[in-house]
Amino acid sequence: MRKLSLILIAMLATACSPSNVGSPGSETDTSDPGESRPSAAPASIYADAVANPSRLAEDRSRDSDRKPAEVLEFIGIEPGMTVLDMFAGGGYYTEIVANIVGETGNVIAQTNEAYLAFVGNEFARRFGNNRLANVEILMAENNELELAAESVDAIMLVLSFHDLYSVNAEQGWPKIDVPAFLAELHKGLRPDGRVGIIDHYAAAGSPAETGNTTHRIDPAIVIANMKDAGFVLEAQADFLRNPDDDYSKSVFEPTLRGRTDRFVMRFKKAD
Repeated sequence: MRKLSLILIAMLATACSPSNVGSPGSETDTSDPGESRPSAAPASIYADAVANPSRLAEDRSRDSDRKPAEVLEFIGIEPGMTVLDMFAGGGYYTEIVANIVGETGNVIAQTNEAYLAFVGNEFARRFGNNRLANVEILMAENNELELAAESVDAIMLVLSFHDLYSVNAEQGWPKIDVPAFLAELHKGLRPDGRVGIIDHYAAAGSPAETGNTTHRIDPAIVIANMKDAGFVLEAQADFLRNPDDDYSKSVFEPTLRGRTDRFVMRFKKAD
């Protein structure tokens, strides 16, 4: 695991061909009735972050399907936080979070060679020339993540929890030790921190290996894995649901991509 210079990011992204690389509401509160939402920040900061005129045009085109303001308010991202964006992809959420946490906060955008190959030059274009000064790039290959104890206020896994069960050694994605990975997240999260998870629904009872085929996951697996790692489900939200998705297709099916039925969960450390 290492911090990666943006120049090297650009070189890696250019060298990789994404065309040849595969993919690595209302709120339901499950907490105590008297417990408040995690974010004390005004709702306007989320809308303002999304409306920031410096955001890329292609990001804006995704906003209606992703509802980033609702997502980040639900997770509880606030100014001044240190936020870990795991498997940050092209950095869509990283940039919006950076706008929210501001100059007094920072975002750690974790990536690896497989993800860099998948997103092509998007990562370098977003972060090059110190475009987002409060973002740190963390290069950590599968099973090499190391976090300082209690060093982050929030962790995000957006459309990537299913990748914990993906295996493709040829494309640089070896099998992940899921308990060890989640234990590292638990170690790195501060006692009052939150973990936000979004992913594509798989049918109830689907095996974890569905993450390696249709790139979906049964939310019951996520909840069980997180419980085993010392987390408790605090709340769920349904603003990314799509009843027209029958779970039979890959999330990369052109007619479905970006419009899958998705669950949104917020976890905290167990008492």
